[in-house]
Amino acid sequence: MGEISNIQWFPGHMTKTKRQIEANLKLVDAVAEIVDARVPESSRNPIISEITGNKPRIILLNKCDYADDNVTALWQKKYTAMGFKVLICDCRSGKGVNSFIPAVKSVLSELLQKRKAKGFIGRPLRVMVVGIPNVGKSSFINRLSKSGKTKVEDRPGVTRGQQWVTLDKDVELLDTPGILWPKFDDQQVAVKLGYTGAIKDDVMDVYELSDSLLSYLKDNYPKKTRERYKIAESEDIALEIIARKRGMLISGGEPDLERAAITVLDEFRSGKLGKISLERPE
Repeated sequence: MGEISNIQWFPGHMTKTKRQIEANLKLVDAVAEIVDARVPESSRNPIISEITGNKPRIILLNKCDYADDNVTALWQKKYTAMGFKVLICDCRSGKGVNSFIPAVKSVLSELLQKRKAKGFIGRPLRVMVVGIPNVGKSSFINRLSKSGKTKVEDRPGVTRGQQWVTLDKDVELLDTPGILWPKFDDQQVAVKLGYTGAIKDDVMDVYELSDSLLSYLKDNYPKKTRERYKIAESEDIALEIIARKRGMLISGGEPDLERAAITVLDEFRSGKLGKISLERPE
């Protein structure tokens, strides 16, 4: 991936959210961590493992309809080997979401047996849902609760406060606000989150971001990119070529590079470029 300007981003509510999660952990039996299947490692907040400690964890590889199936399977294998229960899902289409409640009961089967032995029948299992902004946390909760209670918008940091959502008589979810890194130690993580829209475009240079994404696509998914933008084998995969192919011109017939940059980012984020993953397990 190409070079890109240094990114610093620290929304003030992140520290407050960390404190909220720590305080609420004693209320729940397990933690469900939602990540973006296109960037599973970059979309995991490193402090979540630190905060949640030994609580049983389910990792949901969301947006699987936008990610490379072969690569997603590798991530599932990796996280399973690390001791997590891993589900592949897509909250927008509903794929894989129905396996969540059975997965919770499977992960917490020992606790259920202990409760049964003590006569605690009918007490719901409680699961905290965590994830950084824009990984699809609200869509996931809405899809499961089928109530549309949670406000869902396709932009970072919309979920405010927290709420309990009852799924069935056996399982309750605790929703939390999205949290991100206090600082980006690895700029590549920030860049990948920029590609997916988890960081707002107004704190990044859209041209640099798009140009860098194209460089990755050229190396890893050239066929899909050429097909989408009708770029011949003899032509370079570049913003200038895409602008000309799409008739995005400004005065004097020059290519409108900014418009082309926005188009490439939008079409990647909406899955129009096909199923693409931006990182693989090492």
